[in-house]
Amino acid sequence: MTQLPTRRGLLFGTAAVSAGALLAGCTSNESSDDKDKADNNQPAADDQPGKQVTIGFAGPQADHGWLNAINDNAKSRAGKYSDVTLEITEGSNDTAQQIGQIETLINKKVDVLVVLPADGKALTQVGLKAMRAGIPVINLDRIFNSPQAYRCWIGGDNYGMGLNAGHYIGEKLKDKPNARVIELAGLDNLELTQQRTQGFDDALKNYPNIKKVARQAAEFTVESGQAKMAQLLQAQSNFDALWNHDDDQGVGALRAIEQAGRDDFLMVGGAGALSAFQAIEAGNSVLKATVLYPPTMAASAIDLARALGQGKGVGGMAEFEIPASITLYSAVVDKDNVGQYMSTGFE
Repeated sequence: MTQLPTRRGLLFGTAAVSAGALLAGCTSNESSDDKDKADNNQPAADDQPGKQVTIGFAGPQADHGWLNAINDNAKSRAGKYSDVTLEITEGSNDTAQQIGQIETLINKKVDVLVVLPADGKALTQVGLKAMRAGIPVINLDRIFNSPQAYRCWIGGDNYGMGLNAGHYIGEKLKDKPNARVIELAGLDNLELTQQRTQGFDDALKNYPNIKKVARQAAEFTVESGQAKMAQLLQAQSNFDALWNHDDDQGVGALRAIEQAGRDDFLMVGGAGALSAFQAIEAGNSVLKATVLYPPTMAASAIDLARALGQGKGVGGMAEFEIPASITLYSAVVDKDNVGQYMSTGFE
């Protein structure tokens, strides 16, 4: 999960369905003569094999469902291309170890690097080192401190998660006088948590009948979600909606809710876990929607890396170069559209 860049970048509204959908055919293998014949100078989009590209992938330890899904998406996407070789490191939350892993990939002279840093600030220098060595870097989600440390950033929209969760809840409660909502946040020392809360609060400003009456920070784990939700339930005997920042901790939150025998409010989750999609589809719990933070961004990062390695642009866009920044859209998934997103759910 991320610290959102100050430059909002390019917004792909459909990216949450499959963050790689627009990029799936992001390279063209036509000859230069063929390109000259193309209308509007737009590169063709196809999946035909092209120049062989070795992509180095380095991410943090997969100690969370979302991070595990990041790794799975990267591996799966790379496996679809006969012209891509993926050099993947063993994930680590130790910044020194991750720096060492990336330096090993630099020494192997991979064509492109995809890096989801455990700590963007701490890994900025190794990103700069790769770029100076002529290896373009796709900075995935948690952003480096300097734009010189990456060729392209792609990641989620934490502020947008909160904003869309707030608007969903607001629309559900807009006709209820003196509506009350509570918030189960993530780790409060992370900027991403603060951004999600800010987006949520800003959305609620559009609904003067709604008041946020409580907020509790958890730790993105099942255990913390259960413990903190139990505290919220004890403190708040009457409320109409809950926004939970993370579907993993939401598993614990739902346990606490069920143990308390409460079903008098609606719940909105965050991230897009398969368990959340299944609960929404079943319709037998308070969980009615979740706001995406799609791990399919890792598949798109592989597409972008392949395009860079082959010197191509993004299919569907007129430019011959990939964008400098791509911010994915935090779609709201509820019972009406959950079937569309089920295949993207992570465990």
